Amino acid sequence: MSDQAQSLRQMVLALNKFRLPPRDRQAKIVTVTSGKGGVGKSNFTLNFALALQSLGRRVLVFDADIGMANIDVLMGVNSQYNLLHLLKREKSIDEIIQYGVGGLPYIAGGSGLSELFSLSDDDLNYFANEVEIMAANMDYVLFDTGAGLSKESLKFIASADECLVVTTPEPTSLTDAYALIKVVSGVQKDTVFKIIVNRADNDNEARQAADKIALVARRFLEIEIPLLGHISDDRHVIQAVKRQVPFWVAFPGCAASRDVLNLAHRFAAMPQAPQSGTPSGIKGFMQKWLRRSMH
Repeated sequence: MSDQAQSLRQMVLALNKFRLPPRDRQAKIVTVTSGKGGVGKSNFTLNFALALQSLGRRVLVFDADIGMANIDVLMGVNSQYNLLHLLKREKSIDEIIQYGVGGLPYIAGGSGLSELFSLSDDDLNYFANEVEIMAANMDYVLFDTGAGLSKESLKFIASADECLVVTTPEPTSLTDAYALIKVVSGVQKDTVFKIIVNRADNDNEARQAADKIALVARRFLEIEIPLLGHISDDRHVIQAVKRQVPFWVAFPGCAASRDVLNLAHRFAAMPQAPQSGTPSGIKGFMQKWLRRSMH
């Protein structure tokens, strides 16, 4: 009973936080992706969001992985509503936002994502308006996209303000991460990428791994891709996944939790302002995304 009461208090707190007056600036739209599966992308997204929230940032996680939507599974919660309820106009954007561990707001994707790419112009505009309402109350919207590069993921990545590419130090993971960056850059040249190296033994290994991507991207794509940071190869992460509790919550003092907090501090300190002359925030995202979806 006490656990239920605590969960209810967290949900009420999150709901009140979500309904605070809109900020002057638009939410920053960030996609989190990877070149291949199994690198810990969704787990990173979840814990990164919780770390940003601990810094007072208002964060919404949008599970945009069509094939393997699992943000709710990682939190050990059941999603009552998903994107499909919004697209069918059965629920508003407010109603499909659910609250997980720590009162973290999230939208479950599920089967609704595939329908998102075959909507009529009228339904797309309805979706765009609903998303704008939601984003007015957020600092960040994190889209957890599918691993690899489907045409759906490409649209999300190319339309966002920034893309965080999660990789591990393994050569195949680095190769796949670069391949993804190359394709996206060919479609949207001004896409802003940052590298996250997961399961790194230490800072030096992470930096060497990120440098390999940065070097070829500078030489062949003529773009700069900085390392945002790394997450240590920490046994507590696997233990937390098995318990269906984010490692940030289950083991707040572990190496991975310290690393994700450092990443959140670094990311939150970066300017919200977009590159000059480019549309940004949710308005820019929807303009670019709708344009690509209608092609």
